[in-house]
Amino acid sequence: MATATTAQTSEHGIPAGHGPATRPNLTAVGTMVWLGSELMFFAGLFAMYFTIRSVAGDLWHDRTHHLNVTFAAINTTVLVISSVWCQLGVFKAEHGIPHRTGKLLEVGKWGMREWYSLTYLFGAIFVSGQVMEYSELHEVGISLDSDAYGSMFYITTGFHGIHVTLGLLAFLLIIGRTFTSKNYSHHQATGAIVTSYYWHFVDVVWIALFATIYLLK
Repeated sequence: MATATTAQTSEHGIPAGHGPATRPNLTAVGTMVWLGSELMFFAGLFAMYFTIRSVAGDLWHDRTHHLNVTFAAINTTVLVISSVWCQLGVFKAEHGIPHRTGKLLEVGKWGMREWYSLTYLFGAIFVSGQVMEYSELHEVGISLDSDAYGSMFYITTGFHGIHVTLGLLAFLLIIGRTFTSKNYSHHQATGAIVTSYYWHFVDVVWIALFATIYLLK
């Protein structure tokens, strides 16, 4: 019986089939909790949007034809693709590869820095697209203080735009740290990973906003 028990136990004293007990990463857990509160914030914005729309249906009918759905769809695609680049950067961060190990055109040898730089570029294009759209809508009389539709459009998309901008600043910080540190630490990799959580979150929120504002006319 003693022999059988020994056979079922690893050399480290851990029962066979079980890994070592580890404490969850507190930074990742804290980020998820914070994103949970952000989810509640956007849920409140969606509730406001649908409530006001329910009592001002005629206004929505008159205003929504000014929306450039095709342009918004392209801008949405840009943001979604940025999440793909971000995740590729995460894979590199998890393997401790902060920057490229080959030439710039050798995409297969890119590190976290290059993929995050591409993510930043696509995110910046998205924000620029939003600014262009705001300008076009303002020219046709849709502004923050024009009416209930204008208020809800700019509040919902504007708060999301602020979140995207904050994400871009976070990417700059993560990218900058790869230039200032000689050794790529676990702490830096964790920062890159939790930033990706935030970026994926704002992407998902925008998909919901796009469907609500541009498709559910």
